[in-house]
Amino acid sequence: MIELPPRGAILPFLLGILTSGCAPRQPSIEFTRIPPAAEGNPFKFVPIEGKVSRAKPGQQIVLYAKSRVWWIQPLANQPFTAIRPDSTWQTSIHPGTEYAALLVEPGYAPPLTARELPQKLGPVLAVAMVPGTGPPPVLPPPQIVHFSGYDWEIRRQGSSRGGKPAPYDPSNAWLDSSGFLHLRTSRHADVWAGAEARMTQSLGQGTYKFTVRDVSQLDPSTGLSMFTWDELAADQHHRELDVEVGHWGDPSSKNAQYVVQPSEEPANVVRFDAPPGPLTYSFHWEPGKVFFKTVRGSVIIAAHEFTSGVPSPGGESVNISMYVFGASPIPPSTSSEVIVEKFEFLP
Repeated sequence: MIELPPRGAILPFLLGILTSGCAPRQPSIEFTRIPPAAEGNPFKFVPIEGKVSRAKPGQQIVLYAKSRVWWIQPLANQPFTAIRPDSTWQTSIHPGTEYAALLVEPGYAPPLTARELPQKLGPVLAVAMVPGTGPPPVLPPPQIVHFSGYDWEIRRQGSSRGGKPAPYDPSNAWLDSSGFLHLRTSRHADVWAGAEARMTQSLGQGTYKFTVRDVSQLDPSTGLSMFTWDELAADQHHRELDVEVGHWGDPSSKNAQYVVQPSEEPANVVRFDAPPGPLTYSFHWEPGKVFFKTVRGSVIIAAHEFTSGVPSPGGESVNISMYVFGASPIPPSTSSEVIVEKFEFLP
């Protein structure tokens, strides 16, 4: 025998039964095609597909691939993937060890990079994450050199320079018997590779100094960049401050520049001529301004102070990079090499 509630409570009781079975179902995401697990590669794209349940018009998918951190896909300037009328979605993205998809409301501004994925909250309506298919990639241990009192990791993965792939070869970076850092470009078949060293710690605001041997004989398509970089700070243009040396494919141009990113803003770039011989390039970074200077001994070759768009400190590291500029109208005719004698930091 079923015991009913008191007569006055029957209506609320029945309503509770009815409404408990009518709670709106939440939207969800599933993957129908998952790329292989692989090391991040900025030059390669792999297909990915999925389906959304209970999405509304105007909502979109945001995709991420993980390579140390989460990177938005397929590109920073293409952060959204459309949902088709049949509720499926499809695109190509860069490979990674894991993949994630977010269902988001119109107007959502996703982070371009993140250590942790955005949570299901507010404009983020659903989150799905899967490991890449197959065995995880076996990565060699990082190559570390101890230069000027700091540990530096030698880069293996390529990047984009001048809108084209710029591969790096760890064998193009080494220390000599004096402890100087050598970086060079080298040709492998029809591909030119450079070298890059990244400090394994963050130094923050202060004075950064790089003493470099003669760079006047660099191939016109080859560049040297000494810069700060924070891969998680896309909102601050990765906290990138640059001293760059090279002709960027134009032998008639000035061969050096100071940059506060983004370089597309004309006021953020100052070009100058770096003369032959050893030079010390530096920048002093403090709240709201950064002062660049190039000297030989006590002689100032160039100097400039930026007070607009200067980033705040965070997780940036200092990098020294030798590369071939992809947009150069003429390819390299020979390999180039630079010798960085010393790096100094003064807080």
